[in-house]
Amino acid sequence: MELRARGWWLLCAAAALAACARGDPASKSRSCSEVRQIYGAKGFSLSDVPQAEISGEHLRICPRGYTCCTSEMEEKLANRSRAELETALLDSGRTLQTALAAQLQSFDDHFQHLLNESERALQDAFPSAFGELYAQSAKAFRDLYAELRLYYRGADLHLEETLAEFWARLLERLFRQLRPQLLLPDDYLDCLGKQADALRPFGEAPRELRMRATRAFVAARAFVQGLGVAGDVVRKVAQVPLGPECTRAVMKLAYCAHCLGVPGARPCPDYCRNVLKGCLANQADLDAEWRNLLDSMVLITDKFWGPSGAESVIGNVHLWLAEAINALQDNKDILTAKVIQGCGNPKVNPQGSGPEEKWHQGKLVLQEKSPTGTLEKLVTEAKVQLRDAQDFWISLPSMLCSEKVAMSSASDDRCWNGMAKGRYLPEVMGDGLANQINNPEVEVDITKPDMTVRQQIMQLKVMTNRLRGAYSGNDVDFQDASDDSSGSGSGDSCPDDLCDRRVSKKSPGSRTTLTHALPGLSEREGQKTSAASCPQPRASLLLLLLPLVLSAPRPTWR
Repeated sequence: MELRARGWWLLCAAAALAACARGDPASKSRSCSEVRQIYGAKGFSLSDVPQAEISGEHLRICPRGYTCCTSEMEEKLANRSRAELETALLDSGRTLQTALAAQLQSFDDHFQHLLNESERALQDAFPSAFGELYAQSAKAFRDLYAELRLYYRGADLHLEETLAEFWARLLERLFRQLRPQLLLPDDYLDCLGKQADALRPFGEAPRELRMRATRAFVAARAFVQGLGVAGDVVRKVAQVPLGPECTRAVMKLAYCAHCLGVPGARPCPDYCRNVLKGCLANQADLDAEWRNLLDSMVLITDKFWGPSGAESVIGNVHLWLAEAINALQDNKDILTAKVIQGCGNPKVNPQGSGPEEKWHQGKLVLQEKSPTGTLEKLVTEAKVQLRDAQDFWISLPSMLCSEKVAMSSASDDRCWNGMAKGRYLPEVMGDGLANQINNPEVEVDITKPDMTVRQQIMQLKVMTNRLRGAYSGNDVDFQDASDDSSGSGSGDSCPDDLCDRRVSKKSPGSRTTLTHALPGLSEREGQKTSAASCPQPRASLLLLLLPLVLSAPRPTWR
């Protein structure tokens, strides 16, 4: 009997200890005041919060011990935890977007400034040097600068063809002015255009400008587009919504400790990383192509220097134009004789003006402008920022855990492990979707990648390919186009007033479509910087608008 009584006593003691451990009402009557404070701080009604812990059989996300959370509270806190993580992602993406947008604006301003300065130098020097010879062809020069701007800003133009058409139009106009006493009908000008390659009326200037401008403009355009694409990818991926499994995991991470009466227990570091590696598995898959893009952007800045670099070429286009007109004036007699030999003797224009010498005002000799150092400074800063951003996607979980979660300083016995206050034992998962197959915190279907993220991976690949082509001096959008149209500054294109009678002139709509438009180019901006107006770019390829830095405070998970 005594033994049996002792046995019953031991059983009762064990039952009492178990009841205490699981928080029976008889042994757990602590107030939920801390949870009330946290819950109220989130803007929720305090009437939802029980005065003391209740049985947690109703909980669907948190462990079902005794709790200070009702079903409604758990659902509201789950939605809040998801919203806070999504806000944290937007905040982190916005920081990088802002840096990329600032770089884009700086480089864009500089390249536009170089081209504007070149046109301004032309407008200052050409009228006095060439007189009417320039004045009557001024529109051709304005149109060239307008098309160079359009090309740089992403217009659907083949740069070599654009230059060839310019030289063809210019040759026809200047030849008529240099020989006003001759009648030059369309068929005669056609003949002139066909012989221009052999005649080389402008000397070496067209070939030199073509070789250098294509490399300089292609490199500048590709680099600035790369900044735009990178920022656009960050913006779109930061808006990818979190799935239901992630919502459950983030709720357990952020608020279940409060619901279970241990609000002082902060999440274990490895626990937090596993949750966010699971939630951001798709985003981490951007890593490889993101690195390829940023590496290609750093590499192409090497093409900004030297005789064919953006710094030397874009700001000095007018030098080749001056050289070309000088050569045409010097060779006009030989040119006329060869044209007559090849195309026949044109009729005399009875209404033609007097001697041609009045057009010649002397040679124009211009000096190349020395670099200011602005571009070098911009490139140095950009390289640092681009290299710092290379780890962005795979560093997001650790960064968010460190900056946004009130996390424990070490994975010890006092941190919240998702079930209780204690050590977190599972290993940290790798990065990316495939590595989440055994994630202990988030159930991830590795067979269903997020399509928005996959689309952005493809955008990165396309832009990287464009940058690599630009590094070789090729515009990949036109890599199959013919190269035989720009040799010495001739072509079969026509002056504006003859385009309805001759072939090969592109329609205005086809020449100004912004297929890879730079951010921030509104219709009004296009009118300010170009003689031609730009239609709206295609929405599928429109890059990000420059984002504003939001001043709202970042949420802190408690």
